[in-house]
Amino acid sequence: MYQIECDTHTHTLYSRHAYSTIEENVRAASEAGIKLLASTDHFSDMLFDDYESLKNYQYFLCTGNWPRKWKGVTLLSGCEADIVDMEGHLFGHDISISKSTIGDIYDPAKNLQEMVFSKMDFVIASVHAKRHTEGQSIARNTEMYIKALENPKVYFIGHIGRAGVPFELDEVIKRAKELNKPIEINEHSFSWEGHHQAVCRDVAIRCAELGAGICVNTDAHISCEVGRTERAKAMLEEIGFPQELIVNRTRETFLEGLKVSGVCALDDALLK
Repeated sequence: MYQIECDTHTHTLYSRHAYSTIEENVRAASEAGIKLLASTDHFSDMLFDDYESLKNYQYFLCTGNWPRKWKGVTLLSGCEADIVDMEGHLFGHDISISKSTIGDIYDPAKNLQEMVFSKMDFVIASVHAKRHTEGQSIARNTEMYIKALENPKVYFIGHIGRAGVPFELDEVIKRAKELNKPIEINEHSFSWEGHHQAVCRDVAIRCAELGAGICVNTDAHISCEVGRTERAKAMLEEIGFPQELIVNRTRETFLEGLKVSGVCALDDALLK
């Protein structure tokens, strides 16, 4: 069975359709033998109607309060930002914030995405709502994913195997490899029967053939799911996926990957 010491796509109560606190997730990670946990709640219009109120995003702005080491687990802060258009823009890129959380006026106004991303160690870019992709060509969808990957704060695309958006697999994988960024294999994609499982398998096979890294994550929405990637690992074993291409196989390989990609300038002390 593959060694995977990190779970870098998880959610807390902040995501509204998830059910555990950050401490509950950290405790579950520790009990599951996970050495590094990234908490990556949704940054998306699925959470709030009032996009321009900074009060709704205090959770992200205050993650500096989290300890870096908690119950023996290295804790990273991230978010899962929705891809919102065919140009690969992410949620918040066009949202202007005019007031602080206590009502002070920002002059000039601030950009919501810049405010949130500046507090994150890395960002996951995902497609949830597909309205903007309807009627688009495979070539345009491919370009959308590549542009999202090229965002300097994005480390990987979330659950690309089950988003339901057709794209040129090799083009996205090759560009991810050039950027030193992995492709995610998402455990939740194996929760339901359907074509997406075959897509996930195809993604893994081509990553192996092209020598591109992958990141195997739970996408946990409740603490008991943290660190549990049995179905994804079974698929990887079936196809003989190379262990050395799993970037989150150890705490050290994941942190080094973040550093090499340029996504996050981590403190050297954290890398030890």
